Amino acid sequence: MANRHLLRTIVMQTLYEWDFYEKDSTRLKDFAEKNIKEFSGETEDVDFVYDTLEGIASHCKEIDDTIIQAAPDWPIDQITMVDRNILRIGVYELTYAEDIPAKVAINEAIELAKTFGGRSSGKFVNGVLGTIYREIEAKRSEEKREEPKEQETKAKEE
Repeated sequence: MANRHLLRTIVMQTLYEWDFYEKDSTRLKDFAEKNIKEFSGETEDVDFVYDTLEGIASHCKEIDDTIIQAAPDWPIDQITMVDRNILRIGVYELTYAEDIPAKVAINEAIELAKTFGGRSSGKFVNGVLGTIYREIEAKRSEEKREEPKEQETKAKEE
């Protein structure tokens, strides 16, 4: 198992426990330390786990809102806990982790879903993250189109 894939598995396991215990942030670090010790072997980049967990916990409301918008037929509390936390990882990486390419974030989430989720989890995660990715790209394209207009306005004002 590749290093980052293993670390994402640890993040998923930790988020699962955190979610199970009603997102008790005081326990998140303890869950992470236990899972790193149990599953990471000789992996050196454990900061990836802590940084990802911290990012997801601090942006959880926005991440969940993004999931809700992309999957309106699935209330967040009715998505299986495994799928919900895999989606949180994927959405976090798509929207906040600028050093992770979108395709990597989506593919990794799909692989986690296929491995740890139910029979249709891979397709579900792919569909939700694909929708979110397209929305992000559309927003970026719109911003790029507006950028020259803003520059023209500034030039006229000067």
